[in-house]
Amino acid sequence: MSQPHLMNIDLYLRRLGYHSAPPPTLETLRELQWRHVCEFAFESLSTLLRLPVPIDLGTVERKILQEGRGGYCYELNQTFLVLLQHLGYEARGITGRVVMGGPEDALTARSHRLTLLHLDGQRYIADVGFGGMVPTAPLLLDTEAEQATPHEPYRITERDGSYTLRAKVMDEWRALYVFDLQIQGDVDYEMGNWYVSTHRDSPFLGQLKVALIGPGVRRTLNNGSYALHRVGQPSERRQITNAGELMQLLRDEFALRLPEHPELSRVLERLLEA
Repeated sequence: MSQPHLMNIDLYLRRLGYHSAPPPTLETLRELQWRHVCEFAFESLSTLLRLPVPIDLGTVERKILQEGRGGYCYELNQTFLVLLQHLGYEARGITGRVVMGGPEDALTARSHRLTLLHLDGQRYIADVGFGGMVPTAPLLLDTEAEQATPHEPYRITERDGSYTLRAKVMDEWRALYVFDLQIQGDVDYEMGNWYVSTHRDSPFLGQLKVALIGPGVRRTLNNGSYALHRVGQPSERRQITNAGELMQLLRDEFALRLPEHPELSRVLERLLEA
């Protein structure tokens, strides 16, 4: 079921560099996904501050388009889906289980949201909300071949209706998440978002995770560890040691307008001390 198009689509398109609505083609889809991951940061400032993360469309639009913030998959992929539907794409949301850094067959929480599209007789997935390893191009679903993107190659494997997304990092295929094509309702996203934003086992609760993509580069921040990952080169890393430096980094490197929260500086200091 398509969502109501409540957003200020003109503003959204302007943020992505468009003065009018582009046609719903594969070329447009590739360009939209690329521009999106370069414009809107993945960030968990709200869960760091242990604030609620409402995912109704009005709140998400205000946060991302008007308040200068980013978000995570339940926010970024939701708005991207609404944009795609508005432009005329046949698209809907699906969900998956993140297995990055662990065993591929682990039954982790169904905590990731992405988008399934039917276009020109083919099926694709699009994802603008997977942090530092977000795919930078839409990916064909029904092939297990290696697929090039502006950054690393990706591939999707299928077994018994379950799909695994992998990225090739330093000549090694790493599983990122496992997903299926089950139809999802708003309640499924609410449940997943509740887990991610409030559960004690969530990797986001009280943690700072930020990512922004650029040509040939991925910028990532994991608490106080800042990294520049350049395609085909060793990563550059440095440790941030004080809250002022961290706040400046969030503004300069991730183009974020920080939330006006009285505890932000203190929470960041505690995070860096830990």
